[in-house]
Amino acid sequence: MLAAAAGVDAATAQKIVAKEFPNPSYVFSTTYINFDNHPNSTSMGNTLWDRSYDTVFAITQLFEIGGKRRSRQNSAQAGFESAKALLLDTRRTLDLAVAKAYVAAALAMENVDVLRQSAASLRKEASIAEVRLKAGEISEADKAQIEITAERFELDARTAESSAAQARVAVEVLLGAPHPRDNCVLTDHLEALIGPGPGSATNSTGAWRPDVIAAEAAWRQAEAGIRLQKAYRIPDPTVLAQYDHNPPDFPNSIGFGVSFPVPLWNQNRGNILAAEAAREQARLAYEKARAQAVADIATALLVYDDAAERWQSFRESIRPKSERVRKTKAYAYQKGGASLLDMLVAERDDNDVRLAANQAASDTAIALAAVKAATQEIQPSQLKP
Repeated sequence: MLAAAAGVDAATAQKIVAKEFPNPSYVFSTTYINFDNHPNSTSMGNTLWDRSYDTVFAITQLFEIGGKRRSRQNSAQAGFESAKALLLDTRRTLDLAVAKAYVAAALAMENVDVLRQSAASLRKEASIAEVRLKAGEISEADKAQIEITAERFELDARTAESSAAQARVAVEVLLGAPHPRDNCVLTDHLEALIGPGPGSATNSTGAWRPDVIAAEAAWRQAEAGIRLQKAYRIPDPTVLAQYDHNPPDFPNSIGFGVSFPVPLWNQNRGNILAAEAAREQARLAYEKARAQAVADIATALLVYDDAAERWQSFRESIRPKSERVRKTKAYAYQKGGASLLDMLVAERDDNDVRLAANQAASDTAIALAAVKAATQEIQPSQLKP
């Protein structure tokens, strides 16, 4: 963001340069040539001003013609709009990166909760198994198997906690924290990050997306560059006005003159061809940006539809069913109506389903953020200084 903002500052400076006129040049010279050892004094006197020195005061001014200044200003304006659009596009992509990092951190925290709940559930089963073991209803191996599975879930929870800490550090880095140390607190749960669907964003064509506008402005800048190079074929005159003081015969005289380069050998053909090639490159870059914007929007919408459908299926059907199966198997095992294997399989399956549901929610939140980024457009007023 800071680098892109510096690019806007540089483009603003170029606009100022393009509006400036060339400075006049001041010339002063004094000449005295005396091969015959004549005295310096004249009939006018012997002061410094009256001596037979040839003193010239002159001012020259370059005048740009052929629309050079106008083309330079158009190029600078297009460059400024391109830099401003690139700044907005940097903000767009950075916002998406922050959203992805935030969702990843929220997902890791939700996974920690799921694994802790699974471990707590099995710890509860282990305490019940202790009673049944004393009553002789189950073996020591069954109780140990429950404890082993609970410990595995707890280890997985600690691993998920480490992943969550790393994800929070990534969020702090993207937000520009000077010393990222996992100090940020996420206030939104994963499901809260899934807002309303794309809505009207599905009608976006990406024509006013910042990167497309930047490419279009670069194309216009290249067009102005061709006009400027063609204008350089027209010689710019330099006008001279001078005052000559040379006593005693013609002590004071005034002169005017004009000079300009004669385009005999160099007609700026090479620079014109280079500018035309740059324009073609800019045009292709613009077409590529337009095509990429359309592709981004289509892809983001497809990914969102798929993720939202999976999330809805987990939320409304798979996760409730898995929860019921887990509770049924756990109750049946406590009453001796189900085997240990059935209870552990149900517990593991429910744990996997909840983790998969979290992943589906994460995919949906990220896909929604990607749709917003792909369809984000700017207003012409945002390109003004």
